[in-house]
Amino acid sequence: MVDRRTVLRGLLSGAAALGLLGVPGCASRFAGVRLTLATGGTQGVYYNLGNALADAWQAQLDLDARPAVLSTAGSVDNLERLASRTADVVFSQVDTAADQLARTAENDPRSPRTLARIYDDVVHVVVPASAPATSLADLRGARVSVGAPDSGVRVIAERLLTAAGLSPATDFQALQLGINESVEAMASGAIDAFFWVGGLPTRGVTTLSEALPIRLLNLEDLITPVRATYPVYAAGTVPAQTYGIPDPISTLLVRNFLVVRTEMPDDVANALVESLFAAQEQLAAVSPAALTIDLRAAIGTQPVPLHPGAERFFRGEKDP
Repeated sequence: MVDRRTVLRGLLSGAAALGLLGVPGCASRFAGVRLTLATGGTQGVYYNLGNALADAWQAQLDLDARPAVLSTAGSVDNLERLASRTADVVFSQVDTAADQLARTAENDPRSPRTLARIYDDVVHVVVPASAPATSLADLRGARVSVGAPDSGVRVIAERLLTAAGLSPATDFQALQLGINESVEAMASGAIDAFFWVGGLPTRGVTTLSEALPIRLLNLEDLITPVRATYPVYAAGTVPAQTYGIPDPISTLLVRNFLVVRTEMPDDVANALVESLFAAQEQLAAVSPAALTIDLRAAIGTQPVPLHPGAERFFRGEKDP
């Protein structure tokens, strides 16, 4: 069996052979490509990985300019930017990407296509360790951030709250804050709980846990009803000691994709995916979530199709 390091060495060698690594004296055919990445809040995993990817893509594809990295509200915002052509590569959760695909005409050149499944997000419902709440139902009457407008966090929060029989309009005080604002609000005592969907660990939540002991609510009772309606989610566990929590908790996992438009040239898409895997160690240095990026799992982007250039890369990796 070929191990990951061998595969990565092979990818790097292949990239060099193709002139993607900026070999002196070789003009890159991608030099003039201009890219904009839409990520998320600056304390989230999307933003950290987006900046690492921008560095890797500029170096490995020998781009004249480093791809621009945008801090955004999250998945919904990112997909809107993709459709309006103000971003070229975006991070998105599977649920919001699937919704965007369903809203887009099949022959629309702006239709979303994936480069790869990258890692799985984990649903967090964060409360202070001293809070009495142990389930979503216990948040009745509390001050709760349900995620920023146009974020994937808000989409999942609303689905979980519906399953728990809670209405943001009548059962608690709902605030729409992103990860940065949610962390600040909990640290100052302005909110009692917040929803977050991100990789483990998320820097902002780690920073909060170092200043204020926290817990994550166990979502075990909601996993089955939510998955019955939205099978794109999976059951998962947050291990004990993550963020200092004393016990493991059950939660939902959400696949994460890198998404582009159908109209992206195949050779550009192919090169971006190749560089993604070649840069995995560099990505893992900024977020451990990148350690789970896997060649076999990366093709699992259903129901959103792979971009043809990405598909060609993965077919090539499977060739003997």
